[in-house]
Amino acid sequence: MAEAHQAVAFQFTVTPDGIDLQLSHQALTEIYLSGVRSWKKRIIRLKNSVITGVYPASPSSWLFVVIAILATMYTRSDPSMGLIAKIQEHLPVSQSMSTQCQAVLSAVLFSTMLWLLLIFTMRLCLKQLLSYHRWMFEQHGKMSTTTKVWVALVRIFSGRKPLLYSYQGSLPNLPVPTVKDTVKRYLESVRPLMDDTEYERMTKLAAEFESSLGNRLQWYLKLKALWAANYVSDWWEEYVYLRGRSPIMVNSNYYGMDFLYVTPTPIQAARAGNSIHALFLYRRKLNREEIKPWLLRSAVPCCSYQFERMFDTCRIPGTLTDTVQHWQDSDYIAVYHRGRYFRLKVYQAGRLLSPREIEFQIQRILDDSSPPSKGEAKLGALTAGDRIPWAKARAEYFSSGINKRSLDCIERAAFFVTLDDDEQGMMGEDPASSLDRYAKSLLHGKCYDRWFDKSFSVVYYKNGKSGINAEHSWADAPVMAHLWEYALATDSFQLGYNAEGHCKGDVDSSLPRPQKLNWEILPECEEQISQSLAVAQALADDVDFHVFSFRDFGKGKVKKCRVSPDAFVQMALQLAYYRERRTFCLTYEASMTRLFREGRTETVRSCTNESSAFVRALEGGEAADVCRRLFRAASEKHQQLYRMAMTGGGIDRHLFCLYVVSKYLGVESPFLKEVLSEPWRLSTSQTPVQQVELFDMVNHPEYISCGGGFGPVADDGYGVSYYILGENMINFHISCKHSCPDTDAHKFGHQIRKALHDLIQLLGPNQKEPSKTEESRPEVKKDQ
Repeated sequence: MAEAHQAVAFQFTVTPDGIDLQLSHQALTEIYLSGVRSWKKRIIRLKNSVITGVYPASPSSWLFVVIAILATMYTRSDPSMGLIAKIQEHLPVSQSMSTQCQAVLSAVLFSTMLWLLLIFTMRLCLKQLLSYHRWMFEQHGKMSTTTKVWVALVRIFSGRKPLLYSYQGSLPNLPVPTVKDTVKRYLESVRPLMDDTEYERMTKLAAEFESSLGNRLQWYLKLKALWAANYVSDWWEEYVYLRGRSPIMVNSNYYGMDFLYVTPTPIQAARAGNSIHALFLYRRKLNREEIKPWLLRSAVPCCSYQFERMFDTCRIPGTLTDTVQHWQDSDYIAVYHRGRYFRLKVYQAGRLLSPREIEFQIQRILDDSSPPSKGEAKLGALTAGDRIPWAKARAEYFSSGINKRSLDCIERAAFFVTLDDDEQGMMGEDPASSLDRYAKSLLHGKCYDRWFDKSFSVVYYKNGKSGINAEHSWADAPVMAHLWEYALATDSFQLGYNAEGHCKGDVDSSLPRPQKLNWEILPECEEQISQSLAVAQALADDVDFHVFSFRDFGKGKVKKCRVSPDAFVQMALQLAYYRERRTFCLTYEASMTRLFREGRTETVRSCTNESSAFVRALEGGEAADVCRRLFRAASEKHQQLYRMAMTGGGIDRHLFCLYVVSKYLGVESPFLKEVLSEPWRLSTSQTPVQQVELFDMVNHPEYISCGGGFGPVADDGYGVSYYILGENMINFHISCKHSCPDTDAHKFGHQIRKALHDLIQLLGPNQKEPSKTEESRPEVKKDQ
């Protein structure tokens, strides 16, 4: 109870001589320093709000405009063309103010209005410039004169040293495609998946929709696009993520892995110490908006709004829909270890604890032998099961008293940490199987040792390995990957470890112990926990996972063949799927729409007429020249679709929003109903490396992450995530379900390997035979 006594700032006792007041100087100092830290953050936020608010100008430019106007006035010229005199006439000032002072004040007011007008004009110009997307459709390496002029203008109007959110007010809104174009592109996308009779029926449904209900729904959608910053994102978050009533574990959450071939330290507490410290350093940069905005071609900004809810965020269950709650900066994290939950403060006297001090605190939790409270050990299963039972249990058993206080502590934490007693990573005599187990552990764990509602949870394993599990509604994977790249690089290359594998630095042994959370779990609540665990366990057991690192070649060799690496992998996936199932399927590839304000994702339908023609030709034994020509056409088509999706010309988000409008209006559309019910049997996603400068692939090639993955979207389909790393590696994460007799993650992985080799052999006939070294590298454990 030492931490409880330290939390009390003063104590008093009544004695015969009066009241004896005892002040706790340590607690008062803590309160004072916490207040100072809070005010510092408020001042920084205010300063950044001003800088972002006037961007692409700067606050100092106001002074320049004021001086310029005053200087012209003293040269007996009037740049305001009489406006300054008009302002002076209507100034509500005291008669005691001299005429000269009134003139100066009027000039300052005019200068301020002129400055604001210039900012508005620059921002409007930048917004119009960023609406130009023809540059994306030009051949790589060949930039037109128009695009060169455009790039120069964008850089002129972009200002200097932008903060993370500086571009937000200048980003264009996501355009609403015409119904005619969307329907046309949709019919083209499903042609290879339907026979003539099915296609003719769908064409009639589409024509009927386009000529009648479609225009009515489009009118409402255009109205929303005029009013809202983005006509898709809020509905996408609510209806795709928050209104889902099935478990978010496996079905929605995704994971990210640690370094593949190296473990910086084998000490669990030390790894947690460095990593947690690095994550809070990132949060500090995020709060100060010091993270650079993501620029395409070093000039075109992407939307950064998804970063806002990265920390201090939790998904709250509801009976009809969940909500995402975001709080102000928490000074602690929630930690789970062997069935107990702890509150670990990472700030002491207003400063962030050093990595060594965090390691010391984590070790205290690991050494704590206290048993979990009754019903506490598997409490996290509530977040892994169905949402409605969890919402009802939360309202009934966690809405007051000690349970509410403990639950608030978890939900309001900066993020969640699990100290896992298992060992994971690429290890042992069967590294392939160990990677599969590692993926499943990060995706679902034991179904009760993660808090799946938190924006993200970090898992630290007994052997020093780590990983993340992230909730999907608040942001997409690239945003989470940006944080994880920073944490991995800072952990290994900046903070480092001493010769014994511990964090560097000294420890303040007077730090208060981590606070164990207390619970009073009723038998009825325990029954609900057991039911949620049963649902989650059945789902987890059904997941079949296969992770492998393909090292025979990478994007370096693919680019020499003058092919987009992403298109190359997508064609390999089409070929692998056809070889396994002897048919084609609706294929989902995630693309981003962050060129627009509050943009999230769009779907690239990778199975096209061109890709299916190529696969049939290759499997039918056509001549190599014919197959190469068809492959080029298919990859070019894929790139065209990807560019269309990125620039607002996608299909699926538009159709989704039309469907939502139809539901609001209470009208049925057979066309939209059928479109939205089609299963994605092949769901794919590429996670790009965003901060290449943080890693040295030449001198430290072993410091590479294995990427991350997600669960299968369809019960009879595959989820495939791939991570193109460096010039010679592609990591694949394949998921499916054991309950489907037609899917097998390992067999599909074998087909992908074969397809990759066959394609590179087709494009470069003189390539060497595939090597047998794949996945044979042992893991290197670093102690320092």
